[in-house]
Amino acid sequence: MKAPVIIAIIDDEENIRRGMSGLLRSLGYEARSFESAEAFLATTAAADCSCIVSDVHMDGMSGIDLFQTLSARGSEVPFIFVTAFAEEVGRLNLGKDTCVLPKPFKVDILIDCIEKATQPAT
Repeated sequence: MKAPVIIAIIDDEENIRRGMSGLLRSLGYEARSFESAEAFLATTAAADCSCIVSDVHMDGMSGIDLFQTLSARGSEVPFIFVTAFAEEVGRLNLGKDTCVLPKPFKVDILIDCIEKATQPAT
């Protein structure tokens, strides 16, 4: 049996988390939502995730700080950043496989990024 593809959604806006979770579930993904990077880190979710979709600017720890924290721990979980400041994030060296989506974003672009991020390595 194929393991579920688990997508973590980290955003401080409840309507974004709810909408994205519903969309991803309708596409067959298992979606887990978190209101902050700290809430995500307080769970074991990082070990189970196939991909993380995170806002960049949140109260407390930012999405970039979360990415750097997980990277320092040896995590290679792919990240998709959603931000109103895409140019700012694009200037950071986050790796070639990291997607940065400007707000507002098109759903099909998000889906493309998730599909690329969750494809098995060849």
